[in-house]
Amino acid sequence: MVAYDDTTDPFPVTGWDAVVWVVGNATQAAHYYQSAYGMELVAYSGPETGNRDHHAYVLRSGAIRFVLKGAVDPASPLVDTHRRHGDGITDIALEVPDVDRCIAHARSEGATIVEEPHDVTDEHGTVRLAAIAAYGETVHTLVDRSQYRGPYLPGYVERTSSHTKRPGAPKRVFQALDHVVGNVELGKMDEWVAFYNRVMGFTNMAEFVGDDIATEYSALMSKVVASGNHRVKFPLNEPAAGKKKSQIDEYLEFYQGPGAQHLALATNDILASVDALRAEGVEFLATPDSYYEDPELRARIGEVRVPISELQKRGILVDRDEDGYLLQIFTKPVGDRPTVFFELIERHGSLGFGKGNFQALFEAIEREQARRGNF
Repeated sequence: MVAYDDTTDPFPVTGWDAVVWVVGNATQAAHYYQSAYGMELVAYSGPETGNRDHHAYVLRSGAIRFVLKGAVDPASPLVDTHRRHGDGITDIALEVPDVDRCIAHARSEGATIVEEPHDVTDEHGTVRLAAIAAYGETVHTLVDRSQYRGPYLPGYVERTSSHTKRPGAPKRVFQALDHVVGNVELGKMDEWVAFYNRVMGFTNMAEFVGDDIATEYSALMSKVVASGNHRVKFPLNEPAAGKKKSQIDEYLEFYQGPGAQHLALATNDILASVDALRAEGVEFLATPDSYYEDPELRARIGEVRVPISELQKRGILVDRDEDGYLLQIFTKPVGDRPTVFFELIERHGSLGFGKGNFQALFEAIEREQARRGNF
């Protein structure tokens, strides 16, 4: 955390509110994220609650909230969204203490206001909402739920699932959302960094250019912006010139434009999390044994809380900076298209994003691209 005074911030952000997905089958996706990722169903909206347009399932794991939406009505706009993008994230909703103040500042800086500030109310209280446009078709809904005690939003009802976890399964696999990575078109990264600086008061936290994220065949450039309190962090990627198609190019092609590429899920025990996910069939990118046998890596990372052999067994990457170290691993894409995936991350002081692992990660992704015929 950093020293922060929200009274001087023109666009104060408290933290993450929800990650809203549009998927081809929300009913099945909700089951998948419960059974495979250990999330809990907490709320629902659909035809049974008067919503004739779509199903929406609200899932939680610690402080993370996913909202999975799937069209019921063939004329729903969600049908066209899914046709264009496949399963993907359409809204990265943020909790703010003053919706009107944020929107007034965003408007003064030229942001596109998707929804004007308004209240929604039910027997549990009132939520104030508004939304602004970000990269591609992504939006940020701004949420003030300080006067609300319901399970999610008005229009949703409390709901639990009959799904029963396997004996010995952890209470939860991950506890918080660490960061959300966005992919944008060539030449647009600095434009969107400036947008978050100007419109939302975010500060620049890190940048990776040139040889930082490159292999013999492909490359990307990335910059990280963070809210004033650093609870919300957005790395933004754009492709860079290379001999072959990069992972960013592949994403932009199959998502048909800019969008959220991956969510980093924070865990207190990455070994247990990886074991639990693998037991449910979740697939991760493979890391070659040579990564763990590299003497430079061993010298750079020093002592970590678990033996390197345990990390090697699971394919977990490790990186160290001046503040500490982190452990991380990446899943394969979670949908039919090679677009959205997850990162699991366990931090021990490090504030970075695994710079020392970029080449190993990029090479692992290139191997998967080649298997898909997109490299």
